[in-house]
Amino acid sequence: MKRILPITSAALIWLLYLCGAASADNGARGIDSGAVAWLLSSTAMVIVMTLPGLALFYGGLSRRHHVLSTIMYSFTSLAVVGVVWVLWGYSLAFGQDMAGIMGNFAHFGLHGIPLPGSGGPQNLNMNLAIPDSLFVAFQGAFAVITVALISGAYAERFRFSAFLLFSVLWVTFIYAPLAHWVWGGGWLARIGSLDFAGGTVVHISAGASGLAAAMFLGKRKGYGKEKMKPHNVPMVVTGAGLLWFGWFGFNAGSAMAADGLAASAFLVTNASAAAAAIGWLAAEWIHGKSPTAVGIASGAVAGLVAITPAAGYVTPMAGLIIGLVGGILCYFAVYYKHRMGYDDAFDAFGIHGIGGIWGSLATGIFASSLITGPNGPTGLLEGNPAQLLIQVAAVLATFIFCFVGSAAILKMTDILTPLRPDADAELMGLDQTEHKESAYN
Repeated sequence: MKRILPITSAALIWLLYLCGAASADNGARGIDSGAVAWLLSSTAMVIVMTLPGLALFYGGLSRRHHVLSTIMYSFTSLAVVGVVWVLWGYSLAFGQDMAGIMGNFAHFGLHGIPLPGSGGPQNLNMNLAIPDSLFVAFQGAFAVITVALISGAYAERFRFSAFLLFSVLWVTFIYAPLAHWVWGGGWLARIGSLDFAGGTVVHISAGASGLAAAMFLGKRKGYGKEKMKPHNVPMVVTGAGLLWFGWFGFNAGSAMAADGLAASAFLVTNASAAAAAIGWLAAEWIHGKSPTAVGIASGAVAGLVAITPAAGYVTPMAGLIIGLVGGILCYFAVYYKHRMGYDDAFDAFGIHGIGGIWGSLATGIFASSLITGPNGPTGLLEGNPAQLLIQVAAVLATFIFCFVGSAAILKMTDILTPLRPDADAELMGLDQTEHKESAYN
């Protein structure tokens, strides 16, 4: 905990600094200083979700001789994806549309993205009241955490060099095209798929890709024969708390403005997380005979995942239902994974895959004109069953694309550099064999 507190404090100080960093840039046409301030803080909050939030959450769930390697996946995701996003990731995701599949390389190195000294408008897309450069940063933070989420499936048995190559290829060939499909004007956007903040783009993609990795790699040494309990539960709870905090930037920030929609997304996000935490805890208590700290933390994350695609479309009561059902579904998905024969180390598929699928479908059920307005999208309960069918198509397309594509990338990576360490190295612990250091001396 002595190491955790300084990291957490530094992250919060950084966030407070960014909250006050936006000045009234009225000289740039279409820029709203309030929206800029909110998106700056939201971007920082999403970064806090990955580091230190997810790093601590996954790190606590790991065994003690793998904790540093687990944390390294999250930390390095921020570094590697941050570079790829500036060079070509953003351009492929949000560049000029190519047949509804992906963008082009016109914005390679962020070429053409207006900068403060250019003398022209800072937002080429006048539908947004923020500079294009801030939109780039906000979307980049989403790409970062998606790569880090996948690591929860293959943790404790994935070589660091393979992780680096896999991450670059995955962002390029899976995440960027998928983001274009949904948010960049691609084919899923054209058929009317709803994904407010990343149910398909982030969570189903991470869950499906994590499942592919877990199946491709096989089980950890000793899995099913020895107990593989979290080595530090307070670290898990601390990480979950930071994820809950950062998720407000994730979901409410996706409103792209400091307005009523952001406030509504903020409210339903909290409601869903709370309901899911109770749902998971109740299921665990009744079915597993005891309520646990890891359980309530996992339940809260499941609720945050489930509400992500729906946050800008549903009412608070719908948020409670989505969270409650999501918490229970994810609990049983995690509980019964052993019977399915795969080793998803920290339940990337059980929480993010199942939670994302449920949330995406629930969006098609609960989307309400009370949130979206008289001309906005609605769901099944308001007489629009077609929206649910569209959501089903989006879920299936996302899952198949990410699972098959990730399997192909894993095979390619394994040819270039072996994915898995040898048995002795895995048993000794990746902290020592991969990084030559120890978390606890």
